[in-house]
Amino acid sequence: MSGFKKFVMQGNLVELAVAFVMAAAFGAVVTAFVAIIMSLVGKIFGKPDFNNIKPGGVPIGGFITALVTFVILAAVVYFFVVKPYETLKERFSTPKEETTRAEVALLTEIRDSLRARS
Repeated sequence: MSGFKKFVMQGNLVELAVAFVMAAAFGAVVTAFVAIIMSLVGKIFGKPDFNNIKPGGVPIGGFITALVTFVILAAVVYFFVVKPYETLKERFSTPKEETTRAEVALLTEIRDSLRARS
């Protein structure tokens, strides 16, 4: 029983659960935003659903609707999640100090000693 308790209380599992809940909530927001954009597309092109488009009898309308929805979804995720995250990460992360490996430092010291002898 202690192994199960340890597994449940691990930070990764809790973080994953929180991420799942947040993703579900964010999914609802993005779905609503896509509906708004598709309505605007519908105002421009006559209707927001391209499913009935069949040029030459080939049903490509569903593909067009899925493609437009995907592009809108990708744009929302990029501009409202990825871009702000990268900006905040860049702003608040500490710059890595360049450290040289011990072998490189030793070789540099040997090189400098040989140069000093010449």
